[in-house]
Amino acid sequence: MDLSHFAIDTVTLAGSLEEKLRATREAGFGGIELWAKDLVSHPGGVSGAVAAVRASGLRVTSFQLLRDYEGLEAHLHDYKIDIASSLMDLVEAVAAPILVVASSTSPYATDNADRIAADLRALAALAAPRGIRIAFGAPAWGRWISEYPAVWDAVRTADCPNLGVLVNAFHLLARGTSLATLDTIPGERIFLVQLADYLGDLKDISETADHRRAFPHESAHRDIIGALVRKVHAAGYRGDYVFEVFNDEYLHLAPASVAARARKAAEWLVAETAQVPAAR
Repeated sequence: MDLSHFAIDTVTLAGSLEEKLRATREAGFGGIELWAKDLVSHPGGVSGAVAAVRASGLRVTSFQLLRDYEGLEAHLHDYKIDIASSLMDLVEAVAAPILVVASSTSPYATDNADRIAADLRALAALAAPRGIRIAFGAPAWGRWISEYPAVWDAVRTADCPNLGVLVNAFHLLARGTSLATLDTIPGERIFLVQLADYLGDLKDISETADHRRAFPHESAHRDIIGALVRKVHAAGYRGDYVFEVFNDEYLHLAPASVAARARKAAEWLVAETAQVPAAR
């Protein structure tokens, strides 16, 4: 592993899209993770945002976010398919290889495993002609799918080559999920790894998730995150590692300052992977 495999999610940095791109590039990163709002809220519109991304020289590693998709009935399902198609237009515009999909939190979603797999299969089929891969992951507050055994079961049952697993360190930590749950997932079926720790307690998981995340080397669970990265690397994962750090304090700092913190985190993880045997 080297620094070329690390990226920063735009939610981690303050400023305009151009300022975020510049700070990410100048900190030595090769990639950026974008959200739909980065494009549609740009002063120059989607075309202006696309031009800024292309001018930056950064790869777009992945694109956020389709949520509350699987397990819905009738008109709700049709609505989400339409939303997914529109998101994929944006994914294509910035040449992102991956669309991030979060498991449903909707009270209207079913827990029927066959229905969930069929919905994921339909989404993968929609993405395949566009050359888009789907990275399916579980927020800690997911309604039916909130941990990695269930994510992998759904992906495996759907059985589509462009559908894989998203591993998110924050949500794994928030659930207290054992790293052993990742052992059954082949490295090539992991499509993306997002990294963040958290500050303080987890009395309110969603509040912490939205406001008090930290870089992996800055908080209490650095050993677990280091072991997670070693584990997926040993399994054969060779994709990108994205710092997805929602932190209100970082949004009051210069983007270059926060990007420098991200650079230190990446260097720490590279050293961890190189020097310590893979966790089993």
